[in-house]
Amino acid sequence: MSVRAQPSGSRTRPARRRPAARKNPDRPGSGRIQWDRLGRVLLVLLVFGLLASYVSPLINLARTYRSAGATKVELHRVQAVNDQLERRVKHVKGDSVLRREARRQGMIVPGEQAYVVNGIKP
Repeated sequence: MSVRAQPSGSRTRPARRRPAARKNPDRPGSGRIQWDRLGRVLLVLLVFGLLASYVSPLINLARTYRSAGATKVELHRVQAVNDQLERRVKHVKGDSVLRREARRQGMIVPGEQAYVVNGIKP
């Protein structure tokens, strides 16, 4: 057996050994991380998180779709009222209607003689 001389002041420590994994005969490899199983679990959680992030936009889309339908109904109603009012404006701009309204306000046609009668009580 040979003895080696060590430099003074330095001690060597024996290498630390990792404790052996406990072996359970019912579950082989139970002391180690099963990376394939962990990867599958993380992948399922990721897919679930992505699907959950789509819930709120889908709800907003459904609300917008329903709101658009109600808005279209209101638009058609307002367009019908607008068409009716435009027809009325075209009718009122006619000459006979303008003359009748002018007479009611006391206007006369150029060259016409105007008479004022006082003292008549209705």
